[in-house]
Amino acid sequence: MRGPLQGPGEKEDQEEGAAAASGRPAGGPGAKKGSDTDSDSDQETEGARRPGELGEDTLYLRSCRAHSVVPASCFLRQGSAPELSLRHRGLGPQRLDLRDNGLCGAGAEALAGALSKTRSICDVDLSENRLGAEGARAICAALVVSPAVQRVQLAGNGLEEQAAQYLAELLLAHTGLKSLDLSYNQLNDQAGETLGPALAENTGLTELNVRWNHLRGPGAIAFARGLEANIFLRVLDISYNGCGDSGASAVGEALKTNNVLEELYMSNNRISEAGALNLGLGLRVNQTLRILAVSRNPMRSEGCSGVLKSVQANPQSALELLDFSDIQVNREFDDLASSVKVILPGLCIKTAARRVEYKKELLAIFRPSE
Repeated sequence: MRGPLQGPGEKEDQEEGAAAASGRPAGGPGAKKGSDTDSDSDQETEGARRPGELGEDTLYLRSCRAHSVVPASCFLRQGSAPELSLRHRGLGPQRLDLRDNGLCGAGAEALAGALSKTRSICDVDLSENRLGAEGARAICAALVVSPAVQRVQLAGNGLEEQAAQYLAELLLAHTGLKSLDLSYNQLNDQAGETLGPALAENTGLTELNVRWNHLRGPGAIAFARGLEANIFLRVLDISYNGCGDSGASAVGEALKTNNVLEELYMSNNRISEAGALNLGLGLRVNQTLRILAVSRNPMRSEGCSGVLKSVQANPQSALELLDFSDIQVNREFDDLASSVKVILPGLCIKTAARRVEYKKELLAIFRPSE
């Protein structure tokens, strides 16, 4: 008797997929004589493949073998064809990964229609697809009505200030979204001024990655003010943005009142000694931040010492890692670090000369399911 989810021909598909995963021809010993699959297996035995059919050593088949998953025979038959149809295959919930597929705006609009109707996908990766503003508009509109989606990756899509409005609308409307990756885009000052107020009003996002963008000047300040009012975000990566001293000062002000943020990455942001000192003012009172990375900034040893003195002045500090990698420090800093370690023995301090081991604890949403 056929199971309730097994449609006509599905058993044969599974047998073909199992054969492909093991590397043997689908029509090997035990195959029925005279069947349609007989001629297919003969072709495979002779080393010939039908147009569009995948070979044996492909990433898909290797992944299936690695995870002990039976490959889908329909995918094997058309995996390298110009068009791919996976209708009625029961792909199931969880993750949609279409990274680096050249979707552009038109492809994003076509995908958005299907995405807006899903109620099972919780993880969407559309990175490196050249979506642009039009693609962002379509995808964000679809995600707004897809409450199950918790994690979205839009890295490397050429998103500029025109896309910021659609991203802001997503932040305001989608309260179930937990993680958003906007790294390696071209979000500039104007984009920061648009995203900052949306970040302040967002209710739900726990991780935001905007590294390798152009959040500078007024845009960086507006973005930091959004952080000041946000009460959900726990991880923020704004590395490689050129925020400068004004941006660092604004972040320092935000840390005075923000009592939720746990991880802050601000590496390579053109922060000098003055900016480091103002950033440190927030560390004098903050009691939740566990990780602060400010490596590759021109703050010199004096700026690093200023940050460390602020931590020293806060016995309630939760800091576990201070990352000053690629910044040369002097003996005075080393002496200060030794004094701080007496107060906070669990604090790891990285410098250009000192490499320390630190094991980051993943947020609950990113921990592997047991």
